[in-house]
Amino acid sequence: MDITIIHCPNCQGNDIHRHTVYETKNNGERFVYKCSQCGEYFSETKNTSIEGLRTPVSVITDVLNARTEGTGLNACSRIFNVSKNTVIRWERRFASLMPTLMLYALMHNFLQMTIEGDETYTKVDTNKPASESEGWTIILMERASRFIWELRCGEKDRHLFERAIEIICQLVENTQDMSLITDGERRYGQILFEVCNELVRNGKPGRPRKTLRKGVKARVRNKGSQAHKKGPKRPKYQAPCPEHPETVQNIENKDIHANHVESLNSSLRRRNSAYRRRTNTYAKSVGGLQRTLDMYWIIHNFVRSHFTTREVPAVALGIIDKGLSLAQILMVQKAA
Repeated sequence: MDITIIHCPNCQGNDIHRHTVYETKNNGERFVYKCSQCGEYFSETKNTSIEGLRTPVSVITDVLNARTEGTGLNACSRIFNVSKNTVIRWERRFASLMPTLMLYALMHNFLQMTIEGDETYTKVDTNKPASESEGWTIILMERASRFIWELRCGEKDRHLFERAIEIICQLVENTQDMSLITDGERRYGQILFEVCNELVRNGKPGRPRKTLRKGVKARVRNKGSQAHKKGPKRPKYQAPCPEHPETVQNIENKDIHANHVESLNSSLRRRNSAYRRRTNTYAKSVGGLQRTLDMYWIIHNFVRSHFTTREVPAVALGIIDKGLSLAQILMVQKAA
């Protein structure tokens, strides 16, 4: 399946052919297609992010590039001489492709994945205590390819962790060997155990033991000093929940870390103006912050080459054959 292939918006069929050509004011020639199955006529921009837009696509891509390189909303409006509402409208259209691309990524099967989980923090609306802020952002990133599976903000509560673990549960169905590694936060493994477990029946009397599914591992690196605390000391590296006895234990202690996603946190603070440490730049709302995160998710995973792997993360993970341009992303049809 090629995500850039045009489908009929009416019947989702692939048996289409070019019917006519029309000239646009700023974007050159475009085609009208006809579906051989249902007889529907539609433009090549139908059901895409740029449907109905007359602005040159090059201007839109320049604005989106600037916004995902750390330029603030007001500064971007001044640089490109467009209104803030126009920039926000373009961002919403672009970010709306995130569910389609996520669905496409989840359709693939993977032999092995090691996912690092961590959180970063910013302020939303007003200067609240960190425990009350809605700017906590959970990041789940595949270690080898640097593909981001989850990038979601909200208040740091159980609901936010459950939504992140939902993605892990979907990946478990398509992955033979899954490892989830976190840097001190035990709720990842605990919630994963609650929603992704099975009973081990060994033929012995008594209630069967409940463990994670076969092939799924969770590890946490305990942070902080316990020198001043009484009682038994926690090991530095441990599994926060019981695992299946047939799961291959191939994680070394030196591999239990979230260093790669910590580096991503630093990149996010450079590329998203709402996460900068040394200014009082707050996100105006949770919805606006999530919109910028969805844009970052798309461009990081499908457009830009990572500076360490020298590959686009989606290419390194085997989801697509080559990286996409912003213009190609804007022409992707949304999922029905």
